[in-house]
Amino acid sequence: MEIHTVQFVKGVIGSEGLPKPSLPVIAFFGRSNVGKSSVINSLVRQKGMARSSSSAGRTTEINYYLVNDVWYLVDLPGYGYANRSAEVRAKLEKHLSWYAGTEEVDFLWVVLIVDAEIGAKDSDKKTFELFREYGRNVIILANKADKGGRNDMMKSIQKLREEFPLCPVIRYSAKTGEGRNELLQTLWPAERK
Repeated sequence: MEIHTVQFVKGVIGSEGLPKPSLPVIAFFGRSNVGKSSVINSLVRQKGMARSSSSAGRTTEINYYLVNDVWYLVDLPGYGYANRSAEVRAKLEKHLSWYAGTEEVDFLWVVLIVDAEIGAKDSDKKTFELFREYGRNVIILANKADKGGRNDMMKSIQKLREEFPLCPVIRYSAKTGEGRNELLQTLWPAERK
């Protein structure tokens, strides 16, 4: 699959705001500061489409983008940001849990972005378990694969494959474009056309 058109549809705060028509969804989750916006922008090759902030934890809406007029790319708020108040963190966690489990969304894939250098943190594992509980197909996207030494990065990727044996694990670099084609082919195989 190649991405030809992308347009922002809307930011969603509750179920009443889900866009119509209902199309397949590929949702992107990740910790605050894991580079989620950079991944999305590199994937669609549009700088600044997914808005990132210099201050982590600013995004609170679930942002929908229509891709090729056939599926939604969904950018979810980052989780695990410690400087949010406990009340805001709890509200966001509840919102993400609702979204992960809602039957109103036709999830094709959930892309869980982790830092390739740091590996999966407890918050990533907790979020992963939430997806699996609802039977979602999950891809682990190891972003920032251009950082660190080659041997260390290979060990880190291998560890992710051991921790998430039932999921595709893709090395990715929003900076260099490594892994972009592999991710696109996994998200939307040729036979879906």
